[in-house]
Amino acid sequence: MRVRKLILFIAICFATACGGGSGGGNGNGNAGLKVYKHSFDQAPSSLDPAQAATTYSNFIILNAYDTLYSYKYLARPYELTTNLATDLPQVSDDGLVYTIRIQPGVFFVDDPAFPDGKGREVTAADFIYSLQRHFHPQSRSQGAWVWQGRIAGLDAWKEAGSDYDNPATGLRALDDHTIEVTLTRPYPQFVHTLTMGFSAIVPREAVEHYGREFSIRPVGSGPFRVVRFDSARAVMEKNPDYRKVPVDLAALGFDPQLHQGFGLEQIEGRTPPFVDRVEVQFIGEDAARWNSFTKGDEIQFAKIPTEQFDTVLTSKNPITPRPEFAANYHMLPILAPEVIFMNFNMDFEEFGYNDDPEREERNKALRCAMIKTFDWQARNERFYNGIGRLFPGVIPPVVPEYDPDAPRDSLERDIEGAKALLAQHGWTPDNLPKLVYGIAGSVKQRQMYEQFRGMMGEIGYPPEKIELKQYATFGDVSKAWKLSQLPFVTKSWGLDYPDAENTLQLFYGPNGSPGSNDANFANPEYDRLYAQSSVMQPGPERTAIYRRMNQILVDNCVAITGLARTNLLMWHDDVVAYPDRNIVNGFWLPYVDIAEPPAATP
Repeated sequence: MRVRKLILFIAICFATACGGGSGGGNGNGNAGLKVYKHSFDQAPSSLDPAQAATTYSNFIILNAYDTLYSYKYLARPYELTTNLATDLPQVSDDGLVYTIRIQPGVFFVDDPAFPDGKGREVTAADFIYSLQRHFHPQSRSQGAWVWQGRIAGLDAWKEAGSDYDNPATGLRALDDHTIEVTLTRPYPQFVHTLTMGFSAIVPREAVEHYGREFSIRPVGSGPFRVVRFDSARAVMEKNPDYRKVPVDLAALGFDPQLHQGFGLEQIEGRTPPFVDRVEVQFIGEDAARWNSFTKGDEIQFAKIPTEQFDTVLTSKNPITPRPEFAANYHMLPILAPEVIFMNFNMDFEEFGYNDDPEREERNKALRCAMIKTFDWQARNERFYNGIGRLFPGVIPPVVPEYDPDAPRDSLERDIEGAKALLAQHGWTPDNLPKLVYGIAGSVKQRQMYEQFRGMMGEIGYPPEKIELKQYATFGDVSKAWKLSQLPFVTKSWGLDYPDAENTLQLFYGPNGSPGSNDANFANPEYDRLYAQSSVMQPGPERTAIYRRMNQILVDNCVAITGLARTNLLMWHDDVVAYPDRNIVNGFWLPYVDIAEPPAATP
């Protein structure tokens, strides 16, 4: 019986995932289907929610699985909304106990992991299991940092042997559809964490049935089910049993001035998801991705590559597409809720903390000199077409805690000052340490490396001492960061939720590797302020603390930062969508539709 099901599964994969054709349904395997063809510049290495540490994995995970909460499709600023939960939580007066009801009658997709292959109902116990998985050593979770030290008994549960049959004291299923979570201290961002791919609800049967293969065999209750996943693409099909909730555009944040012209009015009152299949192509090279996008019958969504701006635009200020592009595509400029930065790994004694206090001080001078040498304007012009937004530290302009008046010295290039700092602390080309610069293999990433190495050469850093190390995928280099294997980390962090805490936690000491603190920065004042602010509600006092923490990062020269891209998103004019690669992420996919072509004139 199991062999027969496996053969059937392979046949379905072949029939539904191997055909080409246009989004409207033409081509092998697509006849009569609405197919949306998305693209990404990197491939996720895992679709296990415990490994949901990238935009690329989250996009698929948030559609294969359910989370309790999500973000409204169209509301800006971003607004929380329910997903599997029936309402926002009931919270105790002391801010510690959250009671959450989930919708009854929601089922996991049919899968061989279940008895007779029939998906069962999602229950409160599944949420508890899914959260506890992050604390089980076998999961090697990249998401435990989100709840570490915050949920009562969860860390102790891990230390006691991680027995799933004896849940942590702070996680209780009051009944099949009611969850109670007890926190160790107030955590204002807690509900936001329940929108993240890390919080996706997985069935224990599937984890145990597939073992290591669970990372490529998602079994969830989301709007789509994954029928194919490899390093080239992922294919998802509509979940026919997904709950029926008609679209209410006003409730989703529709603004006629902001959203006019994208065709969104035609999904009003209809029940998502609207397309039968989604094909996500992973195309690392910008040129290849752009060629596929402009062919007309391949991918239907892409970020406009920097080198194509002059082809597509008549003006960058204001951003204006050429008539031939305006006639065939939708375009949306959007300031990304992110920070692009490079941080030094303080675990490496050559650049960071050192048992010798004098050497540690010299290391700081080296880091500061390299920051003074880095040319953010050149990076912006070369790779972000000059429309990226520069800012000091890691609090990006899209969050309310951003300080437009913060000192910008760390963004100013000062070659002479950098040389003087090196000379003052005894650094010479002969004794400068080797820096290993890790990248996911792509032309663009290598160009960034060459630009960085050229900049550092202007202060006498020997080019042979800035060594390139290439990894096959972004997931591979990300793993190296998590394992503290590289002295220098080059990354972008897209906000998981619209609160500066989400970027400040990247430098909180207890979040060190394999957590989110790839810098392994451990500063007593910073950690104290983070702990203090982490229990505070938003307000002027908390904002002042956040800004002080941001300045500590700048003063300690722990990171070369920062920039947020202005992304120019483009999609075919028959695609009904309002994409968002960042906070809303994959939550917008169920609302995508393919417009019917105009009826032929008799």
